Amino acid sequence: MSGVERPEDIPHSFASAWNAHDIAAFAALFRPDASFVNRFAHLVRGLDDIVKMHRPIHETIYRDSTLENELIAVDRIADTAAVVHFWSRLTTGAAHPAGPHAVDTLIMSVLTRQNDGWRIKALENVTLTNPRTGKPILRS
Repeated sequence: MSGVERPEDIPHSFASAWNAHDIAAFAALFRPDASFVNRFAHLVRGLDDIVKMHRPIHETIYRDSTLENELIAVDRIADTAAVVHFWSRLTTGAAHPAGPHAVDTLIMSVLTRQNDGWRIKALENVTLTNPRTGKPILRS
């Protein structure tokens, strides 16, 4: 499977794979040596570990979740590298132990382009929180 055609396509492709709960499509967005920091500051390195982190949650607590992503900016570093920032809203379903709710995060991803298209080399997902209380907040 090839990567995306343009860096700005990553937010949509990421959400599409997530919403289909298609781990193969999700994995295809990443380089084999990618790193991923989830919203709980858990760092994993390598595609196998990225899949290991996501497969169980898509089979359990996030099996009925959806993502809505919104592109913020694409910053080209070179012809073969870009940084992409996007907003992400995770809406959980009844499968989540806390029940249906929404969480907003800001995602920063570093993409590289090779012959197979653009893929994620590194991604960090940060939950939006009130800095005074630490309580998660939704952006308006």
